[in-house]
Amino acid sequence: MVSKVNIRKGNIPTFCFLTAFLLSLLPGGQAQAADDRLQDMVYEVYAGGIHAVQATLHMDLAQKDRYALMLTAKTRGFLGSLVPWHGSFESNGWNDGKGHFHPELHKSVATWRDETDIKEYFYTRAGGFQELWKTDPGEERKKEDTSPEVTDGTTDALTAALLVFDHVARGNPCEGESEVFDGKRRFRQTFKSEGEEELQPSEYNIFKGKAEKCTVEVTPVAGEWGKKPRGWLSIQEQGRERGTMPTVWLARLSQHSPAVPVKIMVKTAYGTLFMHLAEYRNADKIVVAEKRAEEE
Repeated sequence: MVSKVNIRKGNIPTFCFLTAFLLSLLPGGQAQAADDRLQDMVYEVYAGGIHAVQATLHMDLAQKDRYALMLTAKTRGFLGSLVPWHGSFESNGWNDGKGHFHPELHKSVATWRDETDIKEYFYTRAGGFQELWKTDPGEERKKEDTSPEVTDGTTDALTAALLVFDHVARGNPCEGESEVFDGKRRFRQTFKSEGEEELQPSEYNIFKGKAEKCTVEVTPVAGEWGKKPRGWLSIQEQGRERGTMPTVWLARLSQHSPAVPVKIMVKTAYGTLFMHLAEYRNADKIVVAEKRAEEE
C-alpha cells in the first residue's frame, strides 16, 4: 500500500535531493555537445517495491570558471496520482578548477498539487550568503528576513554535494562536510567513506565497476527545528536504528567531470528505498537500463 512508503509533502523534496542529489535534462547547444564535462543522469526511485519518483540531474562544468547543476524530480505512477509533486532545484556559480565551488544563485521551485513555492538564494562572489527571496502560493515575491546565525558560512545543498563529487573524482575518499541553509534551518551535511565496492549492473541500474561507498548524515545546527525528527531527519533516524545510515555510491563516469551518484539506499521503518542510475549521457555515450527502456 502507498501508506507504507510514508512519503509526505515535507519529505519529498529532501528525499529527492539526497537520492539527492539527488537526484535528465538533455544537453543543450550544439557548441557544447562535444564536451564530456556535460553529464546527464536519470534516476528511478523505488520505495517498498513501488516506482515512486523519477529524478534527473544535469551537471555542466564546461563553461570556464563556472558550474551549473539542475536537479528535477517528480512522483510517478500510482503514487503520483495520490501525491502529485514535482520540483526543480538549480545551482550555478564559480569554479576555480581546484575543487572549490562558490554558489552565485540557488533556486528551488516545488509544486504540491496546485500550489507552487519558489525560493531564490543569492550569494556573493566569494560564496557568502547574501539574501533569500520567496514566492509563496498566491502571494507576491518578497525578500525574507534572515539571521546570520543560520546563514553565515553556509552553502546550498547541491553545491555541498558537488564538492564531495569532485573530491572523489580527484582520487580521494568520499568524505566532506558542509553547512547548508535551506530557507528556515541550518544543518551540517556530512559524507563519511565506507571504502570501495564492486557493483554489478541490473535491469534497473546501468553501472558496473568500482564505486566509492559513503554514508550521508544531516545534523541540525540552528533555525526552526522541531522537538521530534521530521522529514529527512525522521527517515535518517529510522535507518540509524536499523544499523545503516543513508548510503550513496559514487563513481566517475566521464574523464573530465566529477563523480556522480550511481546508487543510493535508504532503510526506513516501512521498507528500503533504492535509487538507481537508469540512464547516463555525455558527449561520448548514451546508456539506458533495460527496465527504463521498457517503460519509455
